[in-house]
Amino acid sequence: MLLKDLLYKIPLLATAGSMDTDISSLTMDSRRVGPGSLFIAVRGTVTDGHSFIDTAIAQGATAIVCEEMPDIANSANTVTFVQVQDSARTMGLLAATFYGQPSKRVKLVGVTGTNGKTSVATLLFRLFRDLGYRCGLLSTVQNQIDEQVIPATHTTPDVITINQLLTQMLEHGCTHVFMEVSSHAVVQERIAGLTFAGGIFTNITHDHLDFHGTFDNYIRAKKGFFDQLPASAFALTNVDDKRGLVMLQNTAARKESYSLQTLATFKGKVLADSLFGLNMLVDDREVWFKLIGRFNAYNLLSVYGAAVLLGEDPADVLTLLSGVTPPPGRFEQVVSDNRIVGIVDFAHTPDALLNVLETIQDIRHADEQDRLPQIITVVGCGGNRDAAKRPIMAEIACRFSDWVILTSDNPRFEEPTAILEQMQAGVSPVDAKKTTTIVDRREAINRAVSLAGPHDIILVAGKGHETYQDVQGVKSDFDDRAVLRDAFLKSESAKE
Repeated sequence: MLLKDLLYKIPLLATAGSMDTDISSLTMDSRRVGPGSLFIAVRGTVTDGHSFIDTAIAQGATAIVCEEMPDIANSANTVTFVQVQDSARTMGLLAATFYGQPSKRVKLVGVTGTNGKTSVATLLFRLFRDLGYRCGLLSTVQNQIDEQVIPATHTTPDVITINQLLTQMLEHGCTHVFMEVSSHAVVQERIAGLTFAGGIFTNITHDHLDFHGTFDNYIRAKKGFFDQLPASAFALTNVDDKRGLVMLQNTAARKESYSLQTLATFKGKVLADSLFGLNMLVDDREVWFKLIGRFNAYNLLSVYGAAVLLGEDPADVLTLLSGVTPPPGRFEQVVSDNRIVGIVDFAHTPDALLNVLETIQDIRHADEQDRLPQIITVVGCGGNRDAAKRPIMAEIACRFSDWVILTSDNPRFEEPTAILEQMQAGVSPVDAKKTTTIVDRREAINRAVSLAGPHDIILVAGKGHETYQDVQGVKSDFDDRAVLRDAFLKSESAKE
């Protein structure tokens, strides 16, 4: 594609070189540059793409898009330079044009919020496949092109990768694509140039303040997604969240809502909640779901609403939803032979941990000896992330648990002991008696199992579906589910 055709309708500040040069690929990574490449110099949180312009030219770049013209632009004869106001946003517009506007040729639905994004996107993907469609999924856990699984590295990939994936999805006959939209992605313009058929808001609580700085900035980032939706799209929000209606204030999209507590487009009511599932009224239809917990009632209601807004029959949707199981690492149960119930959940924010523990409190019932099962919680906090939530999460764990073991999550480049000391600040003197700190996560899970008896419930929170632990930039194999199963087996063998 000719550079001038790629740049059609994009505001330019200055150019140097020929606009008739042919472009065969787009990239923001100088290591992927080759002859015919258009290199886009994007300012990131860690590195600035402008520092790699010389490298891109040496690798054979045909053209450079940048926010600041380098001195070499005046002397380079074979490379075209294009100066724009915002390289990140321009990259999205370029990618959409280069790949033939793939987001306009599928029904693309974005899901944003602090908690529930993965569950809602994955449930929609499974539902629409069950409805007979070929679908795509872009999520924290994995990207998927119908049956083909592609590992995910970010909640929302860069916009070039998104357009590449959407193009592959179209080639495989996909008609619907469901994707998580993170607050980082909105601010960093990773959804620029995409056309959405709908947007869903789950909820918002304190998270990612290490990136956004303030909670208000975080709210504005989430809202920014809805501000970009076209009039042809729907904007479906959770009105039980006190900021749910804020998301709709400036959107041009059709405004829709869901709720368990008040009037809304899609109304639900929890009739019963147990370890075996949810019994709900959804728009006056009684349905039994395999998912557990009030937070999943919201997830199911949002999925139901989105499916109906996409034109599906309500009865068909509810019938199929009644059979779906949780996404990996979301309230995933691992049960021992002697009936200890393990629950592995991705809960890594205060609100998510609160939701899971409140659900466990609600569904635990006295056993045959009239003994109320213990709740034993293993929890940590990730390194190089919002430190303000650390004592809060420890306090929540103590409030709802009989025993609490504070341990490492993904410490990344922080000292695990320093993270745990910050968590301990949320443990009261009274709760200190039931709280233990064990840095090694495997040892912490083993300790939890040693404390448990039949019918007791062990919650291992924070990592969910992840199959690694990140320590000082090195990712080692670690799967909470596998470690918990192994701990159960060792415990049972020791008792034989």
